[in-house]
Amino acid sequence: MPRLTLERRPPPSYSSRPTPRKNGYPLPGAMMSSFISAGTPPSDTAEQAIENNGFWPDIQPSAFRERHRLDSTITSARIESALQAGMATVNRVLRHWQQAKVDAGYATMDSLPIPVWQAPEVFRGLYLRAVFSTAHASLVEHYADFDATNSGRERGEQLANPADSYRRDAAWAISEIEGRPHSTVELI
Repeated sequence: MPRLTLERRPPPSYSSRPTPRKNGYPLPGAMMSSFISAGTPPSDTAEQAIENNGFWPDIQPSAFRERHRLDSTITSARIESALQAGMATVNRVLRHWQQAKVDAGYATMDSLPIPVWQAPEVFRGLYLRAVFSTAHASLVEHYADFDATNSGRERGEQLANPADSYRRDAAWAISEIEGRPHSTVELI
């Protein structure tokens, strides 16, 4: 019976460079292959605008994805849910300010007079920043890894800081809309 011998050969090379060899055998590193991710494609689904209360602008999920660099790894349903919650939160915080403006005769945000020191569309930009930052903070908190190891716990602690930063950005945008300073300090 003939004896079979197995010879270890590297996979065929698809590049123009030859496989590095020493004494006719491929070097150990040449036997390994590496995976290089080309990234996650942007979302191809056409996401519908989220209708707002009539005073504030409708929210475009695609604008949120673009401004916050969110790709298709986050589903459209999760994006929509986070944006609806962010919109509800910001609208609730701004409800008294909005009512005062409506009572003063301004039916929509677009009809508001822009202060002379501000750029056009300032209220739209600040409102979208508040909603988008609130939604992104929610997504960051919900996408923390579930891991029973110390690394999972540490990663969760690290993710708390970006969520806090997004919430701070939202609070500052709301303060700017209302014409308040960014912080209030009280003597205890």
